[in-house]
Amino acid sequence: MGSRQIQQEQPWLLENGNPKVLTKEARHGHGRSRTARGMSSSSFRKKSDHALVSRIRCASLRNVLVNIQEVILGTKLSILFPAIPAAIVAHYLGLGRPWVFILSLLGLTPLAERVSFLTEQIAFFTGPTVGGLLNATCGNITELIIAIFALSSDQIAVVKYSLLGSILSNLLLVLGTSLLCGGIANLGVEQKYDRRQADVNSLMLLLALLCHLLPLLFTFSAASPELTVEPSLYLSRSASIVMLAAYFAYLIFQLWTHRQLFEAEDEGEGESNEAEEEAVIGFWSSFGWLAGMTVFIALLSEYVVDTIQDASDSWGLSVSFLSIILLPIVGNAAEHAGAIIFAFKNKLDISLGVALGSATQISMFAVPLCVIVAWIMGVKMDLNFNLLETGSLALAIIVTGFTLQDGTSHYLKGLILLLCYFVIGACFFVQRTPNDPNGVNNITIKSVTDSVLSA
Repeated sequence: MGSRQIQQEQPWLLENGNPKVLTKEARHGHGRSRTARGMSSSSFRKKSDHALVSRIRCASLRNVLVNIQEVILGTKLSILFPAIPAAIVAHYLGLGRPWVFILSLLGLTPLAERVSFLTEQIAFFTGPTVGGLLNATCGNITELIIAIFALSSDQIAVVKYSLLGSILSNLLLVLGTSLLCGGIANLGVEQKYDRRQADVNSLMLLLALLCHLLPLLFTFSAASPELTVEPSLYLSRSASIVMLAAYFAYLIFQLWTHRQLFEAEDEGEGESNEAEEEAVIGFWSSFGWLAGMTVFIALLSEYVVDTIQDASDSWGLSVSFLSIILLPIVGNAAEHAGAIIFAFKNKLDISLGVALGSATQISMFAVPLCVIVAWIMGVKMDLNFNLLETGSLALAIIVTGFTLQDGTSHYLKGLILLLCYFVIGACFFVQRTPNDPNGVNNITIKSVTDSVLSA
């Protein structure tokens, strides 16, 4: 009787004909282990009404319609889904390549948010640990796929710029806007957050900075920069292996030994929050949708990489500005906006978890993974992001570390971080450095120093 009632009321949870029922304890257990990034992305989700769909007698058709309703229409960003077929049509009809570029970016926005939703759905059936691993590997899948396609096209500069932009946008734009909006909205309340999570992420970011600085400084240690090209590449690959090992230790720390530091609890939502902690589609449905979303992300990422230079020429903007500023903002717009919404609610632990967690994942996982993938592909990508880019990264990490050192927040801290981002953005906006044949900017200061000394 109970199974029949479940089949009538929630047929979309059936997998292989057997209902998947989550107990109240399981739902609460999952809720306590929800990540900050997952909760941030959930701000753009909307609850679907299955009253009309449940009247359809055909179980297969009903299951398909419910899946479409939950996955495609279950987000406030569903209005952007038409940009996906529009980008494909524009590509095959040979329309303006800048239009293909902007349509692809718009199409990537809801896809990135839906990937987060689908990984959470899978976590309902696999448990919080596997769900956390999925989030730790798929959380920035858009940036990773764009980077891999850029590597296949030997556009190393685009890879470095896009990954650097993701780190900068999380540390300065997202965190700064969150602290600013949260401080203004809660002027009469002292805003506090758990420093322990911030300290762990700051240490990881400093390790990543060290691995970026050493190849850069290494180029200035020889009589000629050309003599350091191969040794710097070997150093970068070795450092990348160390970074991936450190990230693996970070996952153990985050998901097993010190999970309580990274769990996000959205208190005060009551019954509505409990209702959200239920799987709305089955495991295999979630897995299938995730695979399909990844295919479209790969397709649009290829369009972005192929058309970014044309968009740069057409709009008069440098590739560095488009890659560092525009790509990260569009790719994770939903997750970033969710962090700001939680800051309005004075839930800074969630906002910090989104910004710092994503920055750590990019710097300690995505960047070294790209170096290793490039190594396998025979592409010579290193960790030397050049002087201007590495300097911007160093200042962003240092400023963020000083901002979060006392465990309290106010709007002025957010304003300073935001202004730092604007200044860095202005720097890359006016930058007009030509690329070398390998797609990497040659920015060195040794020759300038030698000329000054000789004078």
